[in-house]
Amino acid sequence: MTTLAPSWSERLIQLLPELIEFRRHLHAHPELSGEEHQTAALIAGELREAGWRVREGVGRTGVVAELGPGQGPTIGLRVDMDALPIEERTKLPYSSVRQGVMHACGHDLHSTVGVGVARLLAAEASLPFGIRLLFQPAEEIAQGARWMREAGAADGLAGLFGVHVFPSLPVGNIGVRCGSLTAAAGELEIEVIGEGGHGARPHQSVDAIWIASRVVTGLQEAISRRLDALHPVVVSFGRIEGGKAYNVIADRVTLLGTVRCLCSDLHDRLPGWIEDTVQAICSTFGATAVVRYRCIAPPVHNDPRLTALLERCAIEQLGSDQVLRLEHPSLGAEDFAELIRDVPGMMFRLGVAGPDGCAPLHNGHFLPDERCLETGIRVLTAAILAWEPVL
Repeated sequence: MTTLAPSWSERLIQLLPELIEFRRHLHAHPELSGEEHQTAALIAGELREAGWRVREGVGRTGVVAELGPGQGPTIGLRVDMDALPIEERTKLPYSSVRQGVMHACGHDLHSTVGVGVARLLAAEASLPFGIRLLFQPAEEIAQGARWMREAGAADGLAGLFGVHVFPSLPVGNIGVRCGSLTAAAGELEIEVIGEGGHGARPHQSVDAIWIASRVVTGLQEAISRRLDALHPVVVSFGRIEGGKAYNVIADRVTLLGTVRCLCSDLHDRLPGWIEDTVQAICSTFGATAVVRYRCIAPPVHNDPRLTALLERCAIEQLGSDQVLRLEHPSLGAEDFAELIRDVPGMMFRLGVAGPDGCAPLHNGHFLPDERCLETGIRVLTAAILAWEPVL
């Protein structure tokens, strides 16, 4: 197995202060999904300076960089760049200067890990295979991976690594899991159509608010009794709109929610099943419904070979006590799945919790421990160098 030589380790230690400053600049200047123009330009400049062949504007604001032979087998690494519409509350000296925008999901760390890997790999004199780095936009709106895939960013890849910070793990540790890692996700919109009337005479109307409440509870009941409990499905509604006055029975109510499922085949059947269930509930009480379903992302399924490779390299670099096999997948979604539809891929979890723990993702108090940068860079560089094409 290829390992990082002492010179590599020394080089990484030397680079860390610069990489920390780079990360802090990204953190202070976050950009929302699809708006990562300055972030992409800064990253592209770093990659060119390190000697990589760089293309900008791939998948709108994405960046692709390549190293090694221009043809033949190629291994890839994907990291994301976008921030969230969240007000930062960490009070750090390098807090976001953009009101209401924050790197609350660690993408500033991911991008910095990608740049760190690029700096180390650029020192490799002769590579027997190609390496491609994908700096992806718009992960938070689950669009960027599809944009990059449609632009050909994953074409010709023999494998693709990914990484995501994990507040539940202490810094210096990583989590790996073979097979299912994240769920398929969908966006659900249901419009319940009834008939308005006077609040004092509900029997003369078809109360859309009451029927919408039956839809919310009825779907949960149907999941527990009509679907296989061994294949969990989660339907959560985050928004409800309807009604115009306190004493008028509402004629229309709109429900907005999300659907999560680990099984791809079941997820493909869910839109039709939800449609039938909702229409049955509404028709029972004299209403109709319009159901709209949009697939956000398929599930991430970690390739066994790439997972085993990264796990071996991580144990060698960090020690077995710092490499945790995750027992359960997550019902969170990750559009990394779009890039590995036709390419073997794997994503691991990077521990970021300091001595006092870490606030959860998408939280204004999210404060990861920057020592995770060394861990992520070390593990990914070792795994990429140890990778061997399947002939």
